[in-house]
Amino acid sequence: MKEQLAELAQRTLSLPADERARLAELLLSSLEAEPMSSVEAAWDEEIRRRLAAYDRGEVQAIDAEQVFARASAIAR
Repeated sequence: MKEQLAELAQRTLSLPADERARLAELLLSSLEAEPMSSVEAAWDEEIRRRLAAYDRGEVQAIDAEQVFARASAIAR
């Protein structure tokens, strides 16, 4: 098995950078656990709640540039 892994690593490292990146993404995603359905459902509900509040005019959106400018000022 060690020899197979070493050979695979050598072959993989000879790939172009974009193909190595794609392979890395595939390998990492294969290690990720299934999302917990209750957590995912809670986030879906929170998204719907926030969007509905925005649609009703209860909250105002802030331009991303303003958010980043504020965050940058705070970080200094």
